[in-house]
Amino acid sequence: MGRITDTVKFLLILNVIFFIGTQFTGGIAERLFALYYFENSNFQFWQPVTSMFMHGSFFHILFNMYALWAFGSPLEMRWGQKKFLFFYFSAGIGSALIYTLVNYFQLHSGMDDLLSAGLSQQQIMDILETGKYNTAILEYVSQDTIQSMYNIYNGVALGASGAVYGVLVAFGMMFPTVELMMIFLPIPIKAKYFIPGIIVLDLVFGITGTQTGIAHFAHIGGALFGFIMAWYWKKNSFDNHRWN
Repeated sequence: MGRITDTVKFLLILNVIFFIGTQFTGGIAERLFALYYFENSNFQFWQPVTSMFMHGSFFHILFNMYALWAFGSPLEMRWGQKKFLFFYFSAGIGSALIYTLVNYFQLHSGMDDLLSAGLSQQQIMDILETGKYNTAILEYVSQDTIQSMYNIYNGVALGASGAVYGVLVAFGMMFPTVELMMIFLPIPIKAKYFIPGIIVLDLVFGITGTQTGIAHFAHIGGALFGFIMAWYWKKNSFDNHRWN
């Protein structure tokens, strides 16, 4: 985990350029490039890709880029540039897909409850777009559910975390005995235990709604797609010459 490889370096530079650029756009870049819920009018077809290069804070991009360098470079050395790049973007797009599907089922579950309560489709859309509603509907749907629906419809997802989680999983499969440590838990743990542990925590937080503001199911989606691709390639022993 020492040398930085060419493709990883390119991705790091691109992420930094996006991050610096967004500081001077007054929110325009976020509206264009962050990932909106697909039924929101702000959604654009390119956002599942461009959102991978958007970050909300310095520490957000710092941790993601560190992980990309530390775990992505060994994979690129093993796989080659084209294969690694395909893997990275596939994990990122898969992350956006799983995240969107989970949001879809959560949002439409609440919409079904509101429809059952007698609200029209237009009334529900007004709630989603404005966040305002008649408190009488709280007899049928909880305030937390309405707030969650509003957040899903109007919120954005951004960051390379989904793709990075795919990279983490693949690293753990390729280098299972490498010892890793968390910043706040300086105890060496083998990758084959460390990385599944992180994913289980994300799953628990996602199901329970703990740590709101973090797209836990995007992490899980990236990890899932990363596992499927890494497992398939390992099982079929793809020759690098098919990619480079």
